[in-house]
Amino acid sequence: MSNAANNGSPTTPLRNDCFALPPGVNWTPVDEALARLRSRLHPVVGVDQDVPLAQLNGRILARDVYAPRAHPPSSNSAVDGYALAGPLTEVPCVLPLIDGRSAAGEPYKGQVPEGHAIRILTGAVMPAGTDTVVLEEDCEVIDGQLHLNGTLKAGANRRQAGEDIQVQDCILTAGTRLTPTQISVLASVGIESVDVYQRLRVGVLSTGDEVKPVGAPVTDWQIYDANRPMLSAMVTQLGYELVDLGHALDRSEDVKAALERGAELCDLILTSGGVSAGDEDHVSKTLKAHGEISNWRIAIKPGRPLALAMFKGTPVVGLPGNPVAAWVCALRFAAPAMALLAGGEWFEPRSYPIPANFSKNKKPGRSEMLRARVRDGQVEVFGSEGSGRVTGLAWSEGLVELDESAQKIEPGTPVRFIPYGSFGL
Repeated sequence: MSNAANNGSPTTPLRNDCFALPPGVNWTPVDEALARLRSRLHPVVGVDQDVPLAQLNGRILARDVYAPRAHPPSSNSAVDGYALAGPLTEVPCVLPLIDGRSAAGEPYKGQVPEGHAIRILTGAVMPAGTDTVVLEEDCEVIDGQLHLNGTLKAGANRRQAGEDIQVQDCILTAGTRLTPTQISVLASVGIESVDVYQRLRVGVLSTGDEVKPVGAPVTDWQIYDANRPMLSAMVTQLGYELVDLGHALDRSEDVKAALERGAELCDLILTSGGVSAGDEDHVSKTLKAHGEISNWRIAIKPGRPLALAMFKGTPVVGLPGNPVAAWVCALRFAAPAMALLAGGEWFEPRSYPIPANFSKNKKPGRSEMLRARVRDGQVEVFGSEGSGRVTGLAWSEGLVELDESAQKIEPGTPVRFIPYGSFGL
C-alpha cells in the first residue's frame, strides 16, 4: 500500500513477491493468468465513513447495508380506482361508496365498512377494511354507488407492505460499485450515508525517448503520447482518482524518480512501454534493481509482455508500449485488478455470441483480441491487426476474443464479442 494518508480502517499491503511465477512457467494462457492475478490481490485502500448520498456515485461499498425500513412501508394502491375487501366473485354487483378518499400523502384514516368501497389513487395507503383495488376503467359510479361486472382476486392491484424490501434485509453487499440505481435503493429506505472505500489512486506514467507530450515540438522520429491520455481517461471513467505521473525518458534515474513519486502518491501505478528485456527497457530494469518484478509472458495477441511488480510497497502494472496492446492489456488485466484493489469485485467481462461477418484462419497457441463492432446483427473487425493502428481503437466498440485453439472463422460463425461497456467504459 502507498504511504498516502489513510483516514479509514487499516489495510493489509500486498506481499513483495505476490506476482512471482512458479519455476518453469513460460507462456501463460489468458484464463490462467487472470486466475493467478485474482488470487494474489486484495483491497489496498482505507474506508471513508458516513459518506452522504450525494457523494456516492461511483464509490464502492465497504460494508453490507441492511434496510432500517420496509419498502413500501405500507400496503398501497398500484392504480387509480376504488378500494374494497376482496375477493369479488359474485358479479355483477353494486357496492355503496363511502365519503372521502385515500390519496398519496393524504391517507384515509377511518375504517371502510364491509361491503363498501372508497375512492383511492395510485400510491395511496390502503384504508383499513380494504385489501383489493378495482381499476376505475373496469367499473362505473352511478348515484354514489360502484357498479362492477368483473371478478377480482383478493389483493388485486395492491402493493403489499414490504413486498420489495423487508426490515433488516441486506439490500447491498460490500464490494458493490454504487450507481444511480443502487443509490435509489438506499434512499428508498431512508439511508442518508454509508461507509465506502476510499478512491483507488492510480498513477499513469509514459516512457520512451521517442514519445513526446501532445503540444510539444516533434521530429520525424518522435511520436505523440497517445497512451497516457488514453489510460488516464480509462482510470477516471472507471471512478478512480487519477495521478498523472507524466513522462519519463529512457534513463534509469528518470524512471526511478517517477516511480518513487508514484509510490508516495498512489495505490497502483500503470506504466506503458519499457517492460521487455531490451537495451532501453528501463521500466523493467528499474523495477528489477529496486523492487520485485515478474514479467508475465501471456499468450495473448496483441500484448504478451506484462510486467507485474512491487515498488516500495506499491503495485505496478507495466503495459506494452504500442497503444492497441496497452489498451487490450489494460482492459483484460488492469481493469479487474484495479476493481479488486479498490475494494470491489473482480469481474469477468460479459460476452455475447454474435455471428461474424469476417473470415480468419487463426493459428493455435495464443488468444487473440480483435477490435470489433456490431452492425446489423453481425460483428465486424478492424481491417488491420497492427498494434500501432490507433484508428482501430476509435473505430471499435468492443473486442472479439478468440481462445488459444486453432480456428477457422467464416461469415456466420459465432464469435465471442465483448463490448467495452462490459469493462465499465
